[in-house]
Amino acid sequence: MFGRIVPRYDRLNRLMSLGMDGRWRRLAAAAARPSDACALDVGTGTGDLARELRRQGAARVVGVDFSSQMLVAARTKALASDGHLPWAMADALRLPFPVETFDCVTNAFLLRNLADLQAGLAEMGRVLKPGGRLVCLDMTQPPRGPFGALYRLYFNRLLPPLAGRLSGDPDAYRYLPNSLQGFPDATAMSSLMEDVGLTQVSVRKLGGGAVALHVGLKPTA
Repeated sequence: MFGRIVPRYDRLNRLMSLGMDGRWRRLAAAAARPSDACALDVGTGTGDLARELRRQGAARVVGVDFSSQMLVAARTKALASDGHLPWAMADALRLPFPVETFDCVTNAFLLRNLADLQAGLAEMGRVLKPGGRLVCLDMTQPPRGPFGALYRLYFNRLLPPLAGRLSGDPDAYRYLPNSLQGFPDATAMSSLMEDVGLTQVSVRKLGGGAVALHVGLKPTA
C-alpha cells in the first residue's frame, strides 16, 4: 500500500496536516538533539525527518523503512539536496543493528502502523545508547470540545475520500480512521514508553492537540 502512494506521498502529507508537517518534523529533529550524533530514523518514508536530522547537525543518519519504493524516493530526494545518506530496508520490530548503536532514534507517523506497538518501542530502545533519546511524532486522540469534533469530522469523513481521490488509490487511505481507533492517547503513550524502560518521558501537543511529540531517555545505569 505504501509503495503504491509514493508518487503523491509528500503532497498528501502536506494536505493531511494542513501544511504543518514540515514544522512538526523540525521540532522532532530538534528534540532528538542530533548535533554530532549518530541518529536512526525508523519508518523514514521519503526521508524528510532523516534529512532534517542531518541539517540540524547529526554526524551520521541512517534511515530505515520496510517499503523499497519509499527508500528509492528517500534516496533520490537526499541526492538532490543533501548528498548521500545511508538507507536500509528494515522491519521496525526487528531492527538490524546491535544493542546500543545510536545516540538518538526518531520516528514520525510510524507508530499507528506497527503490528505490536510496545515491541516496536522496545526495539527502538534496544538500539539506543545509554543516555540516548527516543523521539516519537504521531497523531493522538484529539481533545474534547469543538476542535476535537471538527477534527474527527475532517479525519474520519472528509480526508479519506479526498486523499484517495488525489492519490489515485482510494483503498490506501481508507485505513486512516481505523489507524487511530484504539491507539493510545498521549498519556497512555507516555506510560508505554516508561514500560519499555525509558525515563523522563515528556510530551508536547501540536496541531491543536491532535498530534503528540514524545521524548524519552534511555537510562545510563
